[in-house]
Amino acid sequence: MPVESIKIPDLGDSKDVEVVEILVSEGDSVEENDSLIVLETDKAAMEIPSPKSGVIKGISVKVGDEVNSGDAMVEMEAEGGSDSDDGEAESEKASSDSDDESEAEEPAADTSESEDEQKGSGDDAGSAESRVETIEVPDIGDESDVEIIEVHVAEGDTVNAEDSLITLESDKAAMDIPSSHSGEVKALKVKVGDRVSKGSAILDLLVSGESASAAEKGEAEKESKAGKPAAEDKKASKSEQAEKPAADAKRGDTDLQKKQERFAEQEAAKSSSRVYAGPAVRKLARELGVDLTTVEGTGAKGRIQKEDVHEFVKARLDAPAGGTAAAGAGIPGVPDIDFSQFGEVEEVPMSKMHRVTAENMHRNWLNVPAVAQFNEADVTDLEDFRAAQKKLAEKKGVKLTPLPFLVKACAKVLEEYPQFNVSLHSSGEKLIQKKYFHIGVAVATEAGLMVPVVKNVDQKSIWQLAAEIAELSEKARNRRLSKEDMQGACFTISSLGAIGGTGFTPIVNTPEVAILGVSKTDIKPVWQDGEFVPRKMMPFSLCYDHRAVNGVDAGNFATYLAQLLSDIRMLTL
Repeated sequence: MPVESIKIPDLGDSKDVEVVEILVSEGDSVEENDSLIVLETDKAAMEIPSPKSGVIKGISVKVGDEVNSGDAMVEMEAEGGSDSDDGEAESEKASSDSDDESEAEEPAADTSESEDEQKGSGDDAGSAESRVETIEVPDIGDESDVEIIEVHVAEGDTVNAEDSLITLESDKAAMDIPSSHSGEVKALKVKVGDRVSKGSAILDLLVSGESASAAEKGEAEKESKAGKPAAEDKKASKSEQAEKPAADAKRGDTDLQKKQERFAEQEAAKSSSRVYAGPAVRKLARELGVDLTTVEGTGAKGRIQKEDVHEFVKARLDAPAGGTAAAGAGIPGVPDIDFSQFGEVEEVPMSKMHRVTAENMHRNWLNVPAVAQFNEADVTDLEDFRAAQKKLAEKKGVKLTPLPFLVKACAKVLEEYPQFNVSLHSSGEKLIQKKYFHIGVAVATEAGLMVPVVKNVDQKSIWQLAAEIAELSEKARNRRLSKEDMQGACFTISSLGAIGGTGFTPIVNTPEVAILGVSKTDIKPVWQDGEFVPRKMMPFSLCYDHRAVNGVDAGNFATYLAQLLSDIRMLTL
């Protein structure tokens, strides 16, 4: 296959345009209309697409070069090289036919020209009046059903010829559609999100008399030029006449030129945003939900490239909770206030543990759609049993609190309802089902809240659990917990029973999907056997991730837990 030099198409009035980005490398395979390089003028950026498919054999420009129409961009081994030979043969045949037709049509052309001259004065009189023109989507190459991503005008606006009306976006690039006339917008025919093709109506434009006259004059000149070659064939050489059919045989280059003329008009909202980025980068940013005004460009003149957008997203994903506990994904930060204007203040730095806890809680709050299920358990019998074991507890050197019973009961409920003993995979498409039962227990310390983990709860007795919880709590208060002591929890218990309160909703500690909040046990009148009797009632709340757990399961979990705590004999079954 032949190697061809792909050149810069017509750039209109733009000269010495800077190359700001090269989108291909040697050896790359490209399809027709794939972008090759990005140029940037003082007003806009434009991507230069390939006029054909092939393999890049060499790159003739580099970033920072200034180029003009006709300059070489790349060397390409084009697919279907024989097509050009066939096109030339067809071109010569068309040229020969054109010679014959032009000689036959010469008298007719003269007659047509004289008729146009006779009608000239009448046309000028008619053009003095205003008229409504329907502005349509021009030729956009092979594209069809192209989405409108911006509408730049509204009804009642006054526009000039070449002002941008709408912006279209295909898979390859974005392009602005300019107005062909000056006038006033009377009616919009499209809106953002519509899909249009060549010939689709954009708007109705009230064209002034002067503008209409100029437009008609331009059309007349085009028609006149179309007819004149027939009258001037004798003066033109045969080789010059062959150029027109040859150009028709390479319609792809003509379509490319039309596209670039529209690319050169880019401004509107894109320019006003003061963001230097090409259409492909802007589309990528929209797909990823990135505000380009917050992205730092590494290209020439601060231009944002695709790599910059990807790095920005990666940095945001890696940063815990947006970087600090005071920031959130897409949520405006709270501005700092000079509190010293109201009185004496002191800045107290947060400890590392405090900062980490704050960031983790903020991340969990932002990411988990949490729901709370409230219930209470009658722990009268449990408390009586616990009081009866006081002497045995002293003999074993263990303080028997309600917490070991809670831990054991939660493991039993997790075994009964395994849908709570899971973690969500980051893909959002699967769950990680755990076969072990490790329970985290929140412990308040001077340094902050810490959550040591009791491992394999289902395999341990109440006495073993009481001893281990006491040991882990002591290590937490003395800052001696190891990393392993705080990892692997399936479920967490946060108890404020010794402090008070009637209920609270703790934050789910991801990657777990549920947490239990236990409040202070209180004596309440409970209706039993036809009368109210005093019972010790423990209020608790089950907070869960609604992505992994539904409300019915949460209700069953809370009910079963209340049953186990009301009759601890069930823990032995």
